[in-house]
Amino acid sequence: MRAVSLTAFLFAFWVALSGHYTPLLVTAGLISAVVCALAAVRARTLDAEGHPASLLVGAITYWPWLVWEMLKSAVNVTRIVLDPRLPISPSMITTKASQRTPGGLATYANSITLTPGTLTVGIEGQEFTIHALSAEGADDLERGRMDARVTRFEGGR
Repeated sequence: MRAVSLTAFLFAFWVALSGHYTPLLVTAGLISAVVCALAAVRARTLDAEGHPASLLVGAITYWPWLVWEMLKSAVNVTRIVLDPRLPISPSMITTKASQRTPGGLATYANSITLTPGTLTVGIEGQEFTIHALSAEGADDLERGRMDARVTRFEGGR
């Protein structure tokens, strides 16, 4: 089933990027997707980690939410930088992550870093050390909304 899912994904990706829809080129794209999927099966890389099809449903809700959080944070950081008083209150905080897998922990750490005004500077097991530009950004992380969203994305509670 993973091979079929990977083939469909690769073909859809090819169609999205190609821009050419003649029968010959569409057929070539489909053949390429099948060959790539078969190569992944033969190389034994088509497993839950290599092709996490189970995360697709969570990604549909998580990625738009993360983009929205990034935009909101970018506006806040822009306001801080453009304010003549430069009202920053930098802080280092630690927070406990609730993710169960290395991929979930990496997603959480990268989501923090992708959000302007926050940066993951250290990871020790499940404990993250984060630099926040403002108290608002630190408070938001301490409330745990992003942690909960990443855990749901990962397939947890």
